[in-house]
Amino acid sequence: MPELPEVERAAKFIRTIAAGKKITRVETVEDALVYTGGITHDLFRTEIEGRVVRTAERRGKVFYIELEGSGKMPVLHFGMTGMLRLRGQLAMYYKETPKEPDETWPPRYMKFVLHLVDPNDEDADPLELAFLDARRLGRIRLCEEPLNEPPISELGFDPMLSMPNLEDFTPLVLRRKAVIKSVLLDQSFSAGVGNWVADEILYHARIHPEQRACTLSNKQVEKLHFWISEVCKVAVSVDADDTKFPDDWLFRHRWGKGKAGSKFITLPSGKRGTLRWVTVGGRTSAFVGELQKHPNGPVESKMRKGNTSWSSVYLEDDSDYRSEDDSAPPASDEGPTAGATKRKREIVSSGSNANKKQKD
Repeated sequence: MPELPEVERAAKFIRTIAAGKKITRVETVEDALVYTGGITHDLFRTEIEGRVVRTAERRGKVFYIELEGSGKMPVLHFGMTGMLRLRGQLAMYYKETPKEPDETWPPRYMKFVLHLVDPNDEDADPLELAFLDARRLGRIRLCEEPLNEPPISELGFDPMLSMPNLEDFTPLVLRRKAVIKSVLLDQSFSAGVGNWVADEILYHARIHPEQRACTLSNKQVEKLHFWISEVCKVAVSVDADDTKFPDDWLFRHRWGKGKAGSKFITLPSGKRGTLRWVTVGGRTSAFVGELQKHPNGPVESKMRKGNTSWSSVYLEDDSDYRSEDDSAPPASDEGPTAGATKRKREIVSSGSNANKKQKD
C-alpha cells in the first residue's frame, strides 16, 4: 500500500496544485465503506464545497486538506490501492501507475473529484483532482481538528516529523515482545512505516524481521533508530520515485520471487547473497539471510510450490558477516566482509521430510 513517502508525495502534490484555489464543485459517489466516521458522500460534498484550500499535511499514512473558513476538513487514507489523479495526467500510485487512458473521466473507482479554480478567476477552466480507490480499503473522513482527532491522534511517532531521540526510542522498542517487523508495522508505534519501508529499514540495520524487539542489542536499537529516519528521508527526498532510490536498496530486488521462493543478489561485499521471503504479521517480508541473522540459531524459511517445500538453513556464525569495524556508526555498516568463511546450505525436501530440521 502507499506508505509514508508516497503519502508525503500526495500531500505535496495537493499543496502544489491546489493551495489558494477554491473548491467550486465536488463530485462524489456513494460508498458507505470508504466514507466513514459518520459521514456520507453528500455530507462530504456540502461541507467542503465553496471553500478555499490553504494547504495539505501528512501524519503517518494519513493526510488532510486544510481549508479556510469554519467547518470540518477532509482527512484521507489511501488504504491498499488509493491514489490521486489530476485530469489529463496519469494517476499517482505506489510503485506502478495504472496506465489508464487520459481521456477516461471521471476515472474508474473515483470516490470524489474536486473542481479547483483561482478565486480571482472563477470563469476559468477548473483543475479536476480525483481520489480513487479500487479495493475500497481507503477511508474518507471529516474532522474539525485533524491533529487532535482519530485517526491521527492515535498514531505513534512520525519518522519525518517527530522522531524521538535514541534515549527515548530505546525503551519504546525494548518493552515490546512482538517480532520487530510487526512492531514497525504497528502505526501506534511508527506512523507511516509500511511493508516495504519496514523491510528496507531492517535490511540496512541488519536485523532479521522475526527477531523479537525485546531481544535487540543496544547496537541493533541504535541502527534501527538511524535507519527508520534515514530510509524515510531518502525516499521523500526523491519524491517517492523508486527509480531514484539508491542502488544498494533492497527495494530494487524485493519484487518478484524466484522459482524456489528465493533469488540471488549481490551483497555490498561483492559476494552472492540470497533474498528470501517469509510471512511476518500477515505480511510478506523480504530479507537477506546472510546479513540479517536470527539470534536464536539457524533460520528456516519454508516456501511451498506444489508438493515441494524449500528450506534454507544458515549455518554461519554471526561474526562471519560483521563489518570489519564493528564500532562504526550505523550509516557506515558495509555488511559482509571478505573474511566470511562459511556458506549457506540449501535443503530441498518434500513429503514427510518437508518440516525436518537439521542440527549442526
